[in-house]
Amino acid sequence: MARRTRKFIGAAAMLAFVLAYALCAMVLSETRPVQEAPKLIQTVYFAIVGLAWILPLMPLISWMERPDRGDVS
Repeated sequence: MARRTRKFIGAAAMLAFVLAYALCAMVLSETRPVQEAPKLIQTVYFAIVGLAWILPLMPLISWMERPDRGDVS
């Protein structure tokens, strides 16, 4: 598969994942345990949730950036 095609498919997959992840994060942030937690705990929660979406996408990003077969550069 050409790099350009992989990037298009990867971008569409990333967009779908981030939209679903954001919806799930919003739903979880509205639960009682998070809402009633102290502000420090809420801050830590939102910092972790705000950065955690990157980890599942790392393999996808490396797949997208893989060079084409026969590409020497």
